[in-house]
Amino acid sequence: MLKKILLLTTSAWFSWTAALAANEPTVKEQQPNQQHSYNQALAEQLGADEYGMKMYVMAFLKQGPNRNQTPEEAAQLQQAHLANIRRMADSGELVLAGPLAKNDVGIQGIYIFDVKSVEEAEQLTRSDPAIQAGRLEMELIP
Repeated sequence: MLKKILLLTTSAWFSWTAALAANEPTVKEQQPNQQHSYNQALAEQLGADEYGMKMYVMAFLKQGPNRNQTPEEAAQLQQAHLANIRRMADSGELVLAGPLAKNDVGIQGIYIFDVKSVEEAEQLTRSDPAIQAGRLEMELIP
């Protein structure tokens, strides 16, 4: 999953720099009235609505109330947490996952779930060993 995210990020960066080098307009520079074709087959394949948009559930991973594990226990929980991320990504339920820089609000990372409901995302988050141990807690937003 991490390789996929890194590949997508790298590809986007190279596309953007190639457009700049070729003096092509970037998305921000394009005229607002430019027509873009709507690909209905692709929208249906991806489960999008009539506007071509698809709903996801976003999760904020926050510091949980139980952070008193030993360094060894915390490392074991982190490994189990990462294994759970890989499992959800391999199943297609997790589209994106990643850590956030240190911040004042205690948000450690994010998940974006490709599920139909917050309840499905909540069930998936309960499978995370770090959440089960109380080291992390999850806030879900449709």
